[in-house]
Amino acid sequence: MPFSHYHQINQIVELIVELSPRRVLDIGVGFGMYGYLARLYLELSDGRQQYSDWQRVIDGIEAFPEYVTPVHEWIYNEIHRADALTVLPMLREPYDLVLAIDVLEHFPREQGVEFLRECTRCGRNVLISTPKEYWDQTDAFGNPYETHHHLWRKADFRSFEDRLLIPNAYSLIVLIGPDAARVRRVLLKRKIRLWQRKLRHLVNR
Repeated sequence: MPFSHYHQINQIVELIVELSPRRVLDIGVGFGMYGYLARLYLELSDGRQQYSDWQRVIDGIEAFPEYVTPVHEWIYNEIHRADALTVLPMLREPYDLVLAIDVLEHFPREQGVEFLRECTRCGRNVLISTPKEYWDQTDAFGNPYETHHHLWRKADFRSFEDRLLIPNAYSLIVLIGPDAARVRRVLLKRKIRLWQRKLRHLVNR
């Protein structure tokens, strides 16, 4: 689909904001939702109050050019209109964060492994989301790249030493990269503070 379910938006946006990347690559932009959210929370919420004076680079890859609209042209600095496995090996300037949100399930396993290898080569950190359950899906919206090929599990990511799994009921969300350990500590402290506030609220009722 050119979009993904809304049950993961909070976690993904929280990770994007916490990483605060200067250069982002959004693979499989689709409707442009995560490019838009990255632009919104990295640029318009940074206190400068500049509506279109972009200070961050947000590029995209989209294999199905029919998805790209004038809205995408405004949000993204550059959109590569080709298959990710064609584009990624040609990229030379590194990114701070590579987004692969609901993309991995569209690759057969062998190609998916190659895709992950290229993502980690291009990006300091890679944020992946993929469904926890498999369902048959062929082309959708007339896009043959929407076909589902493989169900990915936690074990498929064990080879990445620096990784963080984010709990989600519907998606396997994985952050790969050297900032995973720091983000884990930040999220843990945030969770502890939240529970402390809840406990104080219960005590003071």
